[in-house]
Amino acid sequence: MRWRDYWKDKALFLIFEGCCMAITCIFLRLTGYEKGNVILLLLFWTLLLLLWMCREYMERRKYFKKTAEILEKMDQRYLLGELMPPSWRLEDRIYQNMIRRSNKSVIEKIRKLEAEQQEYKEYIESWVHEIKAPITGISLLCENGRKEETGAPERFRQISMENAKLENYVDMVLYYARSEQVYKDYLIQSCHLQEMVYDVLERNRFLLIRNGIRAEVNCDEDVFTDKKWLGFIVNQIVLNSVKYKRENSPCISFLAQKTTDHTCLIIEDNGMGIQEKDLPRIFEKGFTGENGRNQKKSTGIGLYLCKKLCDQLGLEIEAQSKAGSYTKIILQFPQNNYISEVR
Repeated sequence: MRWRDYWKDKALFLIFEGCCMAITCIFLRLTGYEKGNVILLLLFWTLLLLLWMCREYMERRKYFKKTAEILEKMDQRYLLGELMPPSWRLEDRIYQNMIRRSNKSVIEKIRKLEAEQQEYKEYIESWVHEIKAPITGISLLCENGRKEETGAPERFRQISMENAKLENYVDMVLYYARSEQVYKDYLIQSCHLQEMVYDVLERNRFLLIRNGIRAEVNCDEDVFTDKKWLGFIVNQIVLNSVKYKRENSPCISFLAQKTTDHTCLIIEDNGMGIQEKDLPRIFEKGFTGENGRNQKKSTGIGLYLCKKLCDQLGLEIEAQSKAGSYTKIILQFPQNNYISEVR
């Protein structure tokens, strides 16, 4: 609270005090008081008024400063009414009570929304688990069909590819629903990067073969993370590489680099690349970029979800690219020296 603002707020009160002074002076002069005595009275009155206003300004400034400090330190600022400093002023107590009542309404609304969100999340998870059963069944039928039917292996392969796409979309829904509370589901343990990458490539083998994409894997390193969540992140990056592949000799490579502070998993493809103007925004929700708009294939969710999950897992993710040449996604895992020493 500034001094100038305080004076503006007290303008009406000061005008009233000035009128009172003027009326008092006229009354005293009419009743025979000498001019010097009247002036002395006015000076004393003005001095007392200034002292009182200075004291009140300092008191109010201290009160609001303390309230602002409490507000800045709070994570849930809608609870300010419960922590405001006490005041002897009736006006402050009335405002504090009104804020508490308003905050109570906000908290009730938040709890209702959280309950609805949790119910919706549980429904999505239940739906995903239910729909995965027929997806698994289709995969087994296709596998058996490729082995038994000599006349239609290609047809079963195509069905498997479409089924894999469906499974990827279902997984995306599941991980998106869980992305706000990753800590309830992840298990941090040693994860061999090369083994995890092979699992992802095996899952997408028909898609890679159909698109003629060659894979190079050189990531014989261990990191500490959740293998399942990391597998989903890498899978999304692989699907993006397939989606925006080049026509001639497409390739995707996996390389691990280890330093004293961290381990990096570098996933690079020689596809379309990303326009320089689009690169800073590729992890934004719903952003498709020029490539996505041209091919009408992108939803803008995959990389956004990768970034969100990496933040929850304590990983760093960044992208480097040159349009028409390559795209490189770098996952950075912190090096846990204590666990490494124990091992």
